[in-house]
Amino acid sequence: MSYINEQIVEVNGMSLHTISTTKFKTNTIVLKLLAPLNETDVTNRALLPYVLQRGTKSYPTSTSLRQHLDELYGATLHVDLAKKGENHIISFRMEIANEKFLKDSTPLLEKAVKFLSEILLEPVIENGVFKEDVVTQEKRTLKQRIQAVYDDKMRYSNLRLVQEMCKDEPYALHVNGEIDQVDQITGETLYEYYKKSITTDKIDMYVVGDTKQEEVEDFVKKYFNFTNTSQRTAETEKQKSVKETEVLEEQDVKQGKLNIGYRTNSTYKDDDYYALQVFNGIFGGFSHSKLFINVREKASLAYYAASRVESHKGLLMVMSGIEEQNYEQAVTIIKEQMNAMKNGEFSKEEFEQTQAVIRNQLLETVDTPYGLVEIVYHNVIANIHRSFDDYLNGIDNVSKEEVIQVANKIELDTIYFLKGMGGNA
Repeated sequence: MSYINEQIVEVNGMSLHTISTTKFKTNTIVLKLLAPLNETDVTNRALLPYVLQRGTKSYPTSTSLRQHLDELYGATLHVDLAKKGENHIISFRMEIANEKFLKDSTPLLEKAVKFLSEILLEPVIENGVFKEDVVTQEKRTLKQRIQAVYDDKMRYSNLRLVQEMCKDEPYALHVNGEIDQVDQITGETLYEYYKKSITTDKIDMYVVGDTKQEEVEDFVKKYFNFTNTSQRTAETEKQKSVKETEVLEEQDVKQGKLNIGYRTNSTYKDDDYYALQVFNGIFGGFSHSKLFINVREKASLAYYAASRVESHKGLLMVMSGIEEQNYEQAVTIIKEQMNAMKNGEFSKEEFEQTQAVIRNQLLETVDTPYGLVEIVYHNVIANIHRSFDDYLNGIDNVSKEEVIQVANKIELDTIYFLKGMGGNA
């Protein structure tokens, strides 16, 4: 029996993914809009979902909208933004009680689909554009979200690494847009971008729960119609030439932030992606990994030391917090761990423990509706079809030789160090 039963049909210009499962007492709907990251649109796009969730034609105020959600047995609505490879993704997420478990027979799923269609297709308009006061309020909040990254030095140093490493690439753009573009946005310019977005974005809807696929399809046909949408596919990564660079930045910080970026030359759609996941688990993904043990535990050089893979951009990021005087030593030890991986210097126990931890992590992820959607949405971004069972089997069947091969494709690109004022690194 497969873990995930996903049925995909094209409905009125979008892809509908129905995932039938009896695991949850609620039904979850996730609507995803995908467009290429680009400097012209990034800030408009970051603002748009927050303006849309403020009201619809039927529920024009935040209060009336929240009241309607309460009437739907406490349904929830959330929006968020993500950057996957060179793609900028808006998500609308709704969770609603499954009417099968209610005493009355309110058609909750249909009402939720209808409500979500109103959020996207019937926004509050004044004089043919978005309401200026709502846009102004959300611009203020967007600025705070962007500024929060600059105030959190761990997130800031990761952002700066990406900006330096991916100069002249769309991936350098921040998911929440650019702070110097926010003030230029008006109700009119945002509405123009909105019209473009709903006619050109790749749109996917996921419905997860104890539902019938035919019934879900009927509801979606009834309330959604994107007849103009192009059959856009996600942007795929083009390999970049690597220039080993070192960037030192001074700020008033007590603890140095060392971030190192590598190009993996492998992404989610590639056959060696499984081996890359196992590589990262042994190298820096978990508490038993080489970075954690050798940089943090043995050498006592770092407050934290870990690595993560950006699956669709083909990047490997190392993050660590160190004292300034330990910079050279920390860089040396991190490079030594990478060389050890390339030379196959890891034990059978490390290898098997990593496979087991990844497997457990994947199974935990699909134990929540949102986690399940994120896992299967990788296929849309990579424009492939890989079942969850394929994923699990792929991790289980990776060999040591494949991990060594994928390690040897990895190239150091950029070392970024945020240090205190006037110190020496």
